[in-house]
Formats: sequence, C-alpha cells, structure tokens
Amino acid sequence: MAATGTVGSGKYTYEVDEDWAKLPEGWEMPAAAVYGDSKDRVYCFNRDPEHPVCIFDKDGNFISSWGAGLISFAHAIYLDQDDNVWLVDRNKHQIFKFTTEGKLLMTIGEEGFRSDTGVAFDDYSSTTWSSVTHSGGPFNMPAGIAVNNDGEIFIADGYANARVHKFTSSGEHIMSWGDPGSDDGQFNLPHGVWIDKQGHVLVSDRENDRIQVFTQDGEHIKTWPTKLIGPALMYIDEDDIVYIPEHNGGMVSVLNHDGERLAQWGEERYRSCHGIWVDSHKDVYVVTPGDWGKGRRVVKYSLTS
Repeated sequence: MAATGTVGSGKYTYEVDEDWAKLPEGWEMPAAAVYGDSKDRVYCFNRDPEHPVCIFDKDGNFISSWGAGLISFAHAIYLDQDDNVWLVDRNKHQIFKFTTEGKLLMTIGEEGFRSDTGVAFDDYSSTTWSSVTHSGGPFNMPAGIAVNNDGEIFIADGYANARVHKFTSSGEHIMSWGDPGSDDGQFNLPHGVWIDKQGHVLVSDRENDRIQVFTQDGEHIKTWPTKLIGPALMYIDEDDIVYIPEHNGGMVSVLNHDGERLAQWGEERYRSCHGIWVDSHKDVYVVTPGDWGKGRRVVKYSLTS
C-alpha cells in the first residue's frame, strides 16, 4: 500500500492512488466504509459527525455530503439495487435507510438499546466480542449489512453479539442464527455479510479468521478453506470475484467464489483496513490506515490490465 507504484499480481494488478479523495479545504474524512452507486459515484462513510457521508466521482472529485448530526459511530455502508443507502451505526445499535440525497426512509433498531449477551452495557470497546457469553436479539453493536433481491435485510450483529439477523423489507424481524464460538455456525465477531448470486449468505467471521457460507435460513453450508486474518467487510462483483480487507493482518485479498486466493497485497502496518468497494471498471476502493497508524482514508487501486 505504497503512495505510488503497483500492488497485486497477474490480472489483479493495480496502480495505487492514496490521495484519491479531494476534500474541501479544511475537511477531514476519518473513513469507516465505502460503497458506490449505479453511476459509479463513491460514498465514503466517515466518523466525522459533521460530514458522515461524503460523495465523490470516480476520479475523487468531491460532489456533496449529508448526514450531519445523525451518526454516532459509522461502521458499514451498503447501496442496494435501487441505490438506497444503508448505514450501520454501531454505537447507536441502529440501521438506517436513506435516499442518495440523504432523505431518511427507514430506521431499524431502538437508539441506545443493547440486547443481553453478557457484555457490560457501558462497554463500547473494540474487543467486546470476547466478552459475549450468549447470543441475543437485535442489536448489540451491529457491524455489517446486506440486502437480497427481495429486499430482505441481513445484519451481522458482531461486536457485542454473535448473530446474523434477518428482516423483511419493511424492517420486521424474521429470524436470527449464530452463537459465540468457533464451530460451524458459530461466530467470534460476525463483521461483514453478503448475498451471492446463488442466494447464499457469506459472513466474515472476523476473529475466527474465516468466511462461513449459509442458506438464507441460517443453515451452514461450508467454511472457506483459505484462512483470512480478520476478514472485515466484503464485496463480490458480477463475475463472482470476492474482495476482502483482512483487518487484523493489514492485507487485501482477491479470491474466487470457492474462497481460493487469486491475489493479495498489503503489510501488517496497515492493520485495520476495513471497507471495500469495486466500481464498473474493476477499480478497487479500500478503507485503510495511513502510514504508520495515521487515520483511515479511502485509497483507490486502478486495475492495470
């Protein structure tokens, strides 16, 4: 993840642009997650209460921002097939659905409510997952979100819980699955979630260093063979190529749909890489720390082939 040069290998070789985002003068963007819409506009979800959602074109030119005062702790962003913007606020324990212009359409979860999982209710540390003694209902520091083609919503409720929750398109709870642990169907910090073309639910089981695959009713299908060092949020493109930042290792991995690694780049000093998105040109946008532990930002990796 150097400031210039190339990373990756073979057909997954990229030119690096660490200064991609061109912010207005005096602004900061401590990024948590990144995603894009159908026009390749890039939405950066940030831990800045004044500018939590910043929107750029693919060249990094600033377009607009919205959401001031709405977000407590930005964690994940997802845009569905209709370009609705879904935001996961970890510390409010809520999920929000917005238009691309920032109009609130739906809220799931009660602000400040934490389900009983054995974690102290005043504990908001990043290691709360290790204190989970049993699973609870929605929510306790949720982490990731995905929406299927029918509009059903899947939430990885991970930092202080060990569950995936499924909701109707109108936000009504359908079911949940998962318990703390390392066996099949168990989680130690379910962090990212994705619905693939086959309709399977892929879950980044971050502190177990693995991806687990389920039916949409929570039946365990398989666990990927490749170990990933703290997989965070994920993205799968239309060719079933999977892109995952390895939060605890400082790496980014590109894998096929069977979980076999095709390319990898990064190093340990970039530990805490978090969010990822891929545009229609197959260029990759990654939320990653600055050199030697400086705050996170969005780095663009442009495909060379």
